[in-house]
Amino acid sequence: MQWETVIGLETHAQLSTVSKMFSGASTAFGAAPNSQASAVDIALPGVLPVANQGAVERAIRFGLAVGATINRRSVFARKNYFYPDLPKGYQISQYELPIVQGGHIAIRAGETEKKVRLTRAHLEEDAGKSLHEDFGGMTGIDLNRAGTPLLEIVSEPEMSSAGEAVAYARTLHALVRWIGICDGNMQEGSFRCDANVSVRPRGSDKLGTRCEIKNLNSFRFLERAIEYEAQRQIDLLTEGGAVVQETRLYDPDRDETRSMRSKEDAQDYRYFPDPDLLPLEVDEAWIERLRNELPELPGAMRARFERVFGLSNYEAGLLTATRDLADFYEGVARALGGGYKLAASWILGEFSAALNRAGIDVSASPMSSARLAGLLKNIESNRITRKTAAEIFDAMWNGSLEADAIIQSRGLSQISDSVEIEKLVESIIAANPAQVAEFRAGKQKALNFFVGQAMKATGGKANPTQVNEILRRKLAE
Repeated sequence: MQWETVIGLETHAQLSTVSKMFSGASTAFGAAPNSQASAVDIALPGVLPVANQGAVERAIRFGLAVGATINRRSVFARKNYFYPDLPKGYQISQYELPIVQGGHIAIRAGETEKKVRLTRAHLEEDAGKSLHEDFGGMTGIDLNRAGTPLLEIVSEPEMSSAGEAVAYARTLHALVRWIGICDGNMQEGSFRCDANVSVRPRGSDKLGTRCEIKNLNSFRFLERAIEYEAQRQIDLLTEGGAVVQETRLYDPDRDETRSMRSKEDAQDYRYFPDPDLLPLEVDEAWIERLRNELPELPGAMRARFERVFGLSNYEAGLLTATRDLADFYEGVARALGGGYKLAASWILGEFSAALNRAGIDVSASPMSSARLAGLLKNIESNRITRKTAAEIFDAMWNGSLEADAIIQSRGLSQISDSVEIEKLVESIIAANPAQVAEFRAGKQKALNFFVGQAMKATGGKANPTQVNEILRRKLAE
């Protein structure tokens, strides 16, 4: 039997507020355990939660960015369950009336473009963290994360491969960073995914029994967990067994998923409206103000890069992968005043490679957009060759001098004097009669020998276009 995989993702994005969802306690990462758990976060008697306006605004920004409906009235609910790191015995979330409904994320998986619909995005608070190491067989509880504001983004079950799921997660990760609502730091738990995976006979429109894989905090683990889980379910069904609805964990060391607990349904959580929180009401003026504050979104910027700068869809897609990279490219392109394809080539090539070698992102680059534009202007004017430009780039990356100063101090200007190049070509031809005969006998590859000799004699500084033109003319005489 042929099987197909069906995947939906639930993503928790930690909102970039300085205080928690319902209290004034700090959300800073790395503080001493339990030093940022306020009375509100742990629900001491007599305390009352107050919704964080900044978190609400970030949720609205997300809804606008994905073309969703912003519900003018939404309700906070209590999600009841018992776990050691949940000090209240319930989690404040949203259930029947979330703040964001619908919308979509446009993804590209390989050569295919696809829109993945969103079911909802709702506000909630995080739980604490259980620590299982260094406690002599006991478990420690750190409540610093308790109350941290989250936006849970739920997709429809519309992805059919691990590759599509990763493309969706990467696109979503880039978007929440682009619009400034989440720092996206997966190592710190700011962006983590739960994958709902099921399989069904190919062509069937009935969903199979799903298993949820919890807390996947890297794209690589997300892909591997989905692939393993889908194959596990296929093998189980092929052998006549049945898939049990449950929550599973992914073990990266053994590259497998394993059972954690039976999967709860909504009624198991006994949701009811939180009696301490009024319904959240959002008016049109508030929404319009946030709409006007949104930056140009990745899709719109990608289309503009294609239209204005003449880039391919592929180039524009890579350059708009992050807002920092897109802004850097635009800075180079504007400063250069042309040469837009050259700028794209260098940013996606040498510049990105240097970032990867240094293990930094664009915001920490020692090379500003203006400095790189200064280097590229010298390539455009034929003052330097591409090979020489790479040498200058390395010097600029590791120092403070500008391109012009390095060119002058090292004598790296390209030789473009036609008289000088012609004399050089004549001397090379005279010294290599055998290669001249080969070329004139029809061996076009012999031309590469002469070009190489000219570049060697000038230390790579001769204008290669002029060298080729003069060589062809002289060899034809």
